[in-house]
Amino acid sequence: MATSPTEPELTETSSKGLAANRIGVFSGAVLGVSTVAPGYTLTASIGLIVAAVGLKMPAIFIAGFIPMFLTAYAYRELNSDTTDAGASFTWSTKAFGPYVGWMCGWGMVIATIIVLSNLAAVGVQFFYLLLARIFDHPTLADLGTSNKLVNILTTLALLAAATYISMRGITTSERIQYYLVGFQMIVLVVFSVIAFVKVGNGSAPGGLTFDIDWFNPFTGLTITAFAVGLTGSIFAFWGWDTCLTLGEESKDPERTPGRAGLLCVLTILGTYLLVALATMMYAGVGEEGLGLGNPDNADNVFGALAEPVMGRWGGILLFLAILVSSLASLQTTFLPVARTMLSMGSYRAFPAKFAEISPRFLSPAYGAAVAGVVTAVFYTAVTLLSERTLTDTIAALGIMICWYYGITAFACVWYFRHQLFANAHNIIYKFLCPLLGGTALLIVFVISVGESFDPENGSGASLFGVGLIFYIGFGLLLLGAVLMIVMRILRPAFFRGETLPRSTPETTSVR
Repeated sequence: MATSPTEPELTETSSKGLAANRIGVFSGAVLGVSTVAPGYTLTASIGLIVAAVGLKMPAIFIAGFIPMFLTAYAYRELNSDTTDAGASFTWSTKAFGPYVGWMCGWGMVIATIIVLSNLAAVGVQFFYLLLARIFDHPTLADLGTSNKLVNILTTLALLAAATYISMRGITTSERIQYYLVGFQMIVLVVFSVIAFVKVGNGSAPGGLTFDIDWFNPFTGLTITAFAVGLTGSIFAFWGWDTCLTLGEESKDPERTPGRAGLLCVLTILGTYLLVALATMMYAGVGEEGLGLGNPDNADNVFGALAEPVMGRWGGILLFLAILVSSLASLQTTFLPVARTMLSMGSYRAFPAKFAEISPRFLSPAYGAAVAGVVTAVFYTAVTLLSERTLTDTIAALGIMICWYYGITAFACVWYFRHQLFANAHNIIYKFLCPLLGGTALLIVFVISVGESFDPENGSGASLFGVGLIFYIGFGLLLLGAVLMIVMRILRPAFFRGETLPRSTPETTSVR
């Protein structure tokens, strides 16, 4: 039976009964990398980015990294001041009040639901691709894509398994991740090296010669192309903040999460640039054959390139690595959403049931179960509405990410406003980095919402002439606003500032 902490009467952040002193810098970074899932992310996003920006893919990855890296400092500074499982929700509430905080928390929760559905979809695709290659039966691969009934049922089974593992707590998650993350990273590096070798000996179909201009985002791109590509790039870095939601379970809550987050984003950037250059130079960006611009390859780049680059058995190994990447991230992605809902329940922003902790595993098992059920419903609905689920949900996810990451960045500036210019550290890390990161995310958010109206910027699926991306992205934020009003009526204490009031650190407590 789950236990629920006494609902807080104090005006400070509260302990929620999570297992303490479990996560170090390296293990936190591993969990962050696992949530980002470079194998899954690259196969799902390379096609979208290349379709928008072509040879400028490396530049777009760097451009997407910059606001994330700048925002990482906002997360670090806020976590050092207030360590709380709610992370963005808690910090934005303390900075801007309950309404902005609730919407920030909602954005994080719904973004995670979208990612969970994507991870499950990619996992199912590669599960059947793997079976098709192992048993040399190509028709098996179609079960994961063209047969919607089989696809949905398999996805639901995968989600059920991942939900159960997540409910068992952080210790189980950490042990599994070392092996899963290590395996996928090694295979991605091997894939890249083989691709570079084939480019060098002239056996690559694309055979592009390296050009430093690929890293320059200021030439050859329109604003729209840049924004669409950047949305895909920002999606590619999503998940590193898992490290920050584990603050209450870290060995050094004030320092470990921030350091783990920075280590995570730097590792991911290096991996992305390596694989992006390898795939681009090997296959080219054309719209025929193995070209990365081929619409038939857009949703599954590694599915097309695995065997040409690595051969039959090497290709099977890559399929297994992407499957492992999806499964690993599917499990760890439950961690931040369950903990955010735990925090929202603890501060009475969500129903009290979400504040419950499993006494056996010391984990927010109820929140994880709810996340699993909602993800299953969401995935089923989107799959029935869209023929290219991944394309639409990735683009919509970019909107969500810009929303709650951007709010968090601005929350840092406002929360520390009385001490921003006290010293050089505060000027750089509490003011300039968060302000620049938040501004960049705000600009991308506005442009992305505008572009989402056009169905052609996604899969082509639409409702009443408006692109499905708009409904998934901005539409779900509007749904959150409605639910917030309902919660304001049902649980008014949070919205009156009684459980988690607005506050600022004392101006004398400067680093």
